[in-house]
Amino acid sequence: MIWVLIFSELVAFGLFLGAFSVARAIHPAVFAAGQATLNSNIAGLNTLVLVTSGWAAARATRSARTRERRASRRWLLIAMALGGLFIAIKLAEYAEEIGRGVGLETSPFFTLYFLLTGFHLLHVGLGIVILAVVCRRAETSGVETGTAFWHMVDLVWIVMFPILYLVR
Repeated sequence: MIWVLIFSELVAFGLFLGAFSVARAIHPAVFAAGQATLNSNIAGLNTLVLVTSGWAAARATRSARTRERRASRRWLLIAMALGGLFIAIKLAEYAEEIGRGVGLETSPFFTLYFLLTGFHLLHVGLGIVILAVVCRRAETSGVETGTAFWHMVDLVWIVMFPILYLVR
C-alpha cells in the first residue's frame, strides 16, 4: 500500500508543479518578481538538511537489514531531528516573508508558492510521524516502508527547490 500512497502523492505534487509552470508561463513578470524576493540561500540550506536526513534514513534501512536495531533507531532519530530542523527553517522563512507583507493573496506566484511548500511541509511532518512509528520496533519491513515515504518527500523537495527558487 505504501507504493500506492507514494505514487498518488507524486501525482498530486506533479499536478501542483504543472499548475505552477503554466501560471509562470502566463504571468512571467509576476513570477520573476516574486521569485526574486525569495531567500534561495535559506532554501539551499534547507535542501542540504533534508538530503542529509534522507542519507540518515538510508543508513537506518541498512542497519535494519543487518538486524542492528539500535543503530537503525539512532539513524531514524537523526533523520527525524533533521526533518524537524527542516520544518523550523521553513517556518522561519515563512515568518520572514510574512513579516515583509507577503502572503497567499500577494500574487499568483505566492499563492502557488505557499500552497506547494505548505503541502510539502505537511508531508515532512507526516514523514516524521511515520518514522517515529517504525522506530519503535525498527523491523526491516517497517523501516523500509517508512523510509520509502521519507525518500519521496526528499525527492519532491529536490524537484521543487530549483523550480521555485532557481529556474528563471
